[in-house]
Amino acid sequence: MRYISTRGGIQPICFKDAVMMGLATDGGLLLPESYPQVSGEKLESWRGLSYPQLAFQVISPFVDDIPVDILKGLIERSYATFTHPEVTPVVHQDGVYILELFHGVTLAFKDVALQFLGNLFEQILTERGERLNIVGATSGDTGSAAIHGVRGKKGITIFILHPQGKTSPVQALQMTTVTDANVHNIAIHGTFDDCQDMVKSLFNDLDFKEKHSLGAVNSINWARVLAQVVYYFWAWLRVTDSGSQKVSFSVPTGNFGDIFAGYVAKRMGLPVEKLLLATNENNILTRFINQGDYSLSGVVATVSPSMDIQVASNFERYLYHLYQERPEKVREAFAELREKGRISFSADEMKRVRAEFCSASVNQAGTLATIDSFYRETGYLLDPHTAVGVGAARELLPADTARVCLATAHPAKFGEAVEKATGSRVPVPDAIAALAGMPTRCEEMDADLEQVREFIAARVG
Repeated sequence: MRYISTRGGIQPICFKDAVMMGLATDGGLLLPESYPQVSGEKLESWRGLSYPQLAFQVISPFVDDIPVDILKGLIERSYATFTHPEVTPVVHQDGVYILELFHGVTLAFKDVALQFLGNLFEQILTERGERLNIVGATSGDTGSAAIHGVRGKKGITIFILHPQGKTSPVQALQMTTVTDANVHNIAIHGTFDDCQDMVKSLFNDLDFKEKHSLGAVNSINWARVLAQVVYYFWAWLRVTDSGSQKVSFSVPTGNFGDIFAGYVAKRMGLPVEKLLLATNENNILTRFINQGDYSLSGVVATVSPSMDIQVASNFERYLYHLYQERPEKVREAFAELREKGRISFSADEMKRVRAEFCSASVNQAGTLATIDSFYRETGYLLDPHTAVGVGAARELLPADTARVCLATAHPAKFGEAVEKATGSRVPVPDAIAALAGMPTRCEEMDADLEQVREFIAARVG
């Protein structure tokens, strides 16, 4: 399996090089040249597999440069850290299936991919005798999951930028209480998009990237998307009893990464009826799907902060396929975005988009109302992001179909919002309670690229 750039400016590379490159050197995102196909017979043969066994079956066709026994070991170590024996269990509540993705070390879905990516990095760096300096931006969960995925790992230093005061208190503590020598938290006075723009600028500075061996853990890294593909297969196998049944997935998203993993699963042959993209007030992706309007606007702070994003970094991967694998069209689209603050689409392109996706935006009032009503009806607590997905599913997906809603975080990570919605305190897991009173370390900075660049350069290695 070889990997190419959405912008067409690199020669095909192997999986390990794709992992280490992160963002392609031409500024594009990496994708496999083709998607392995899963037949109905093969899908049926996977029903009795454990999560690590299924992960190996889904991931291994994309990886031909890591020996089978080593890849199996990496996967097994990655999911041994999860507290539930099924890793990502599925529970049925009030007509929807909840895919619980929050049983990892930071109680968020990012752990599913970042535990795997951290182990991958360490394996490849050890093989090559190299070092890696990870630079990432987070709106909350990615940062803590990335930090916990690489803390203390040999040959790795990590720098995570987050918007000061715009993550939940728990998210901030999960990052800043990790004081390992190889971990650096940077709180930026600005938005997540400011953080993400600076990270992209650092990676696009090829001299700086090469000199300081920069690597990416954001969902621009293909290995993260690949790890997330697995739980779509896992959920489908748990809510169906035959290979012909189709399932719809409701995905709360701001960065398009999690739902793109579902799109990959569908392209591989998973029977998916519809991919529902659920947003909050930061609804550029909903406007795109429903109105063909991909135009930038200001970021609104909400009770679902991990979705408070305007520029969806993984959207480029989907555009490459929408434009029928023509990298010149991708380059033109992002030139238009830079110049005019929007991307234009033809009627035929939007017809194809709506054949794959539907979308709804759930505002804060709707989010809180969904948390409250779902709790009163079922006794089950949703975090605000998951509530966006559940609210959208109830609005758009027929009740007589299998509806899987991705639960992206434990409700205790957003306890204030959940308590506001329900009037009840959220039970606090031990992993969160232990954060209180722990020492923290964090640097505050303006949204100044040069200041961030100098900070990183002084501390790499």
